[in-house]
Amino acid sequence: MSEQVYLDTSVLAKWYLNEHNTEAATAYILSVERAIISSLTITEMRSLLSRRRQMHDFTEKVEQQIYAAFLNDIDSKHLSIEPFRDEHFIVASHLIATMPNIPLRTLDALHLSIIQQQNITHLATADTIMEKAAKKMGLVTKFF
Repeated sequence: MSEQVYLDTSVLAKWYLNEHNTEAATAYILSVERAIISSLTITEMRSLLSRRRQMHDFTEKVEQQIYAAFLNDIDSKHLSIEPFRDEHFIVASHLIATMPNIPLRTLDALHLSIIQQQNITHLATADTIMEKAAKKMGLVTKFF
């Protein structure tokens, strides 16, 4: 298994929520030596949990418990954080421009810019567009 893998929010959500392919994603995350997220992911997870609560998938109390578990995984270094910097906006814009046939969303481009700038070679995702862009960049991808 790769020693370091960037986890995008779509696959990270499977670690905390019971979704399609949760078991496979969980086993994979446990098998990597270093699971990497970015500071951007913290905001995305907060938004995802809030949205799921608003959809009545769970209560506010459960939302708070899941978010606390996520923050605990960061504090305990189970999840390593790569910081988000202003330069990632420029790189993300470049990535969007160089992949005109892939409908790359802003946040996905920002995640990919972090991956590129940190020379990370592996990405785990459950997002087909993200996977397609990552493969075009030459990344090794694991899709769930």
